[in-house]
Amino acid sequence: MKKLVFLSVAMAAMMMLSCGGNTHQAEREEDTVDAYDQIRDHTLYGLCGAIPSTSQLKVITDVGDTLTLDITPALENHKMLGSVRVGDRLAVMTNKNQTEASEVININLLLGDWVMPDPLDGSDEIGIRIKEGGVAESIEMTNITYRTWRIFNGKLEITSIREGGEQSEETNSFDILKLSSDTLVYKTIGKPQDEEETFEYSRWREKEQPDLHGLKLEEHQDEYMKL
Repeated sequence: MKKLVFLSVAMAAMMMLSCGGNTHQAEREEDTVDAYDQIRDHTLYGLCGAIPSTSQLKVITDVGDTLTLDITPALENHKMLGSVRVGDRLAVMTNKNQTEASEVININLLLGDWVMPDPLDGSDEIGIRIKEGGVAESIEMTNITYRTWRIFNGKLEITSIREGGEQSEETNSFDILKLSSDTLVYKTIGKPQDEEETFEYSRWREKEQPDLHGLKLEEHQDEYMKL
């Protein structure tokens, strides 16, 4: 009788340990999934296939799917970044069912040369060149060299090297606040409030030559100027 009681207690203990082990294992697996989910890019990439209405977009994704997305959430949250035409390449944040878009970024508009007055003296223009293939370059900047860019979970990530010291490479994330054919505004995220910056760029355009009303500038004939 005592042996039967002992065996029953032992089996119960083993079952409890087994259940506990399974619970901890499930928790570990859930933590692993959550961690992976946080580092995975949920952005949907594709081309605008059609614009059925002012609140809908058809997107042909890079994997060949055609989605009809309700862009009302993006419009209401001011996250419709750039006007869209058929054929434009887009980066889109959607809900899990991929029926609604909470953010739409027009990659075609994002590409190009973006400049602002130099904060030091305002006499020159500095900025960033955003190129296809994730390549970024600095424009007339001596202290920062831009290297790469990407859209990650709806945010703009830019990798750069700051000149001086160890010249270490760093990656910063930015929230795009405005994007149009001639304006790009983004703000740093993930930094202390006193380190936050907002960058306001204009698209670089070649400066127009002054209108001389038909007059032509003649070369100076002074002999001293020829020396």
